[in-house]
Amino acid sequence: MRIFLETERLLLRQFDHHDSDLLVELDGDPRVMRYITGGVPTSRDEVEGEYLPAFLGYYERFPGYGFWAAIEKSTNDFLGWFHYRPAPGDPLDEPELGYRLRCEAWGKGYATEGSRALITKGFTEFEVRRVVASTMAVNTASRRVMEKSGMRLVRTFVADWPVSIPGNEHGDVEYAISRTEWELDRTESP
Repeated sequence: MRIFLETERLLLRQFDHHDSDLLVELDGDPRVMRYITGGVPTSRDEVEGEYLPAFLGYYERFPGYGFWAAIEKSTNDFLGWFHYRPAPGDPLDEPELGYRLRCEAWGKGYATEGSRALITKGFTEFEVRRVVASTMAVNTASRRVMEKSGMRLVRTFVADWPVSIPGNEHGDVEYAISRTEWELDRTESP
């Protein structure tokens, strides 16, 4: 197991070819997929033929970036994943942060813990200048994670979703934190 990052309660490790069952289970929960596909599960064929190969490809193309399996340290349970990588067409020093966790992990601070650690790693080890994240405007739980991770709302926009998802009529939001803002937050915190 190749560990990328360790926090107080989490291990973030690289995915491997044997993780398709974990991803199928995660994406098979309509509650997890509510703000992504409107609750439609991701098929095993999509996981094995598209998603997992894309996850694995990031490790080679973008050292230090990618998709990371979130493992709870005390139980060794798979909680979901985080991604920290440049979005297509974006500069390498401006990665996008994202997360998808099992419902059992919601409301326990794991998303904030992992997000803060990835933001810190980017600013301290990878010469990142700005981190961005986005979600549907109505996804208040995800927005709260971004805020608790030090990110600030920078814009509201309308994304071109391939399917109509309840709430998308309210648009999407982008949050971000720059290196300067992150450094300032660290000096102001006790």
